[in-house]
Amino acid sequence: MILDRILEHKKAELRRKKTRGYLAELKGRIADRPAPSGFINALEEARAANHPALIAEVKKASPSQGLMRPEFADRYEPVGIANTYKEHGAAAVSVLTDQEFFQGHLDHLASVKDHVGLPSLNKEFMIEDLQFYEARAHGADAVLLIVAALDRIQLEDLYSIAKGLALDVLVETHHESEVDRTLERIPDATLIGINNRDLKTFSTDLSVTQRLARRIPSEKVIVSESGIHKREDVVQILEAGAKAMLVGESLVRANDVGVKIQELCGAKDSASTPL
Repeated sequence: MILDRILEHKKAELRRKKTRGYLAELKGRIADRPAPSGFINALEEARAANHPALIAEVKKASPSQGLMRPEFADRYEPVGIANTYKEHGAAAVSVLTDQEFFQGHLDHLASVKDHVGLPSLNKEFMIEDLQFYEARAHGADAVLLIVAALDRIQLEDLYSIAKGLALDVLVETHHESEVDRTLERIPDATLIGINNRDLKTFSTDLSVTQRLARRIPSEKVIVSESGIHKREDVVQILEAGAKAMLVGESLVRANDVGVKIQELCGAKDSASTPL
């Protein structure tokens, strides 16, 4: 299964990183960084009456799709893409930092945060405390916890580590049991993600948002993730109760990112800029 492969590689990658001075280096970088900006607040402020707030994703590749655009092999530039997102109204940006499977990098996160300034989510498979220090040192305002990748104790412990570093947390679920576990083990979690993509098969189904949103209290901020390609998809997740949407593939593949954002958000009059 794809998720199992990713997690096994992540464990090996982290073992190689655990040198004596690395954590101290990260803590030094954190001391020089400003406090994280409020990721959740940005979503709540940006949400309009007719569409969820947009978290636009900087994504070069995926295990199932390969390179999102062939020319990215030569000219992929995270800051330029994130600036386009910002110009067209994205509330926040998600930056994939996994190298092996998504061709991302922590330096992409740092560059986007430093040069674009949007509240930034470190999109990564977080399984150990070291990764939270990496995220904070590279400018993250929020991190991702994937319930399917963690046991109950890990979920609680890693959530506490993130909050201790002043990071907001997007807790990602895909099944009813994962929603229930989140609400039981970390009841103060505000940002609940519903991933329409099955991380074992990488297939997507928007009915996952419709089904799981019913179990989530109305005061939570529901983020629908993956499989959002057209305005009808946005209407569907909005009616289900989503307050924000995380969109990557359909933006990165778009010939004109501004027009695509306009389509998804239902805006009628907005300038557009090709990617």
